[in-house]
Amino acid sequence: MGDHRTDKDTSRVVTKAYHRTPRITVCMSSEETYSTIQTYRNDEDDRIFHVDLDRPDDNNTVTAELLSELGHAVESADAADDVDAIVLGTTSENFCAGGSLDELGDIDREGGNRFLSGYVDTVHLLRETGKPTVAAVKGTCVAGGNELVMGSDIIVAGESARFGQPEARVGSTAAGGGVQMMPLIVGEQRAKDLLLTARLLSAEEAEDWGLINRVVDDDEVDERSIEIAQDIIDNNSPQAYRVIKAMLKQWNNMAMMNREVARELTAAVWDSEEFSDRANAFMSGEDLDSRQFSGTLDKGDE
Repeated sequence: MGDHRTDKDTSRVVTKAYHRTPRITVCMSSEETYSTIQTYRNDEDDRIFHVDLDRPDDNNTVTAELLSELGHAVESADAADDVDAIVLGTTSENFCAGGSLDELGDIDREGGNRFLSGYVDTVHLLRETGKPTVAAVKGTCVAGGNELVMGSDIIVAGESARFGQPEARVGSTAAGGGVQMMPLIVGEQRAKDLLLTARLLSAEEAEDWGLINRVVDDDEVDERSIEIAQDIIDNNSPQAYRVIKAMLKQWNNMAMMNREVARELTAAVWDSEEFSDRANAFMSGEDLDSRQFSGTLDKGDE
């Protein structure tokens, strides 16, 4: 996780009665609204529930508030009897540039533990729901953003989308699911290529590597995502879908078994001088100073 910059709605999905304004969608049965996401029913098929990241001024970087709201929206959609599928998208030209360095730079180690726990819990919700989840990706989708879409069942991307886990560039760890899920999805060598070099993949490369499922024209991302969700819910057995998804998930569950260790190590990294220096330089647009790499083997007597 880490910041790599390059229709708001109510909390609970309990009714089909929604009305839209230019910037906010309100569930008629509740006065509570979201601040960092927009949620709404699809205009033509209200079985499909949209959750759009909505922090356009900051490239949808992830804050603790966004994690809380996103998790609540997914849980609510999962519990709603009249929601059959969830489409995760964006209101802006970029999907997500990762965790907010502004926020991570100001939290202590305990706060870092809570932040990463919240992140992993949110990715887990996308993987856990028995309802189809389709990610509609435009523009930048890196670091924590890439981890979010890896938690989705199907990923549809526009041709201009870019994917990767460049946390090492700013001194973070990709422990919100990147280091755990990436080797299972693309293989260990390709995962090391992405995680250790901080390179980004084009949408075409990401599809070739098996990181995403479909590449379409940029202006067709939302439409294609909706079509896939409709095809699944119209033609597939909900019970079979749920069971197959649960069985597939067991391998990722094994990879996530050491989440507490990853959380503690990442919180320590975020609380370090090295992370602070690199994060501040990155946000300020300054050149990142190189540091000497140290070995981890016992040097013995010198």
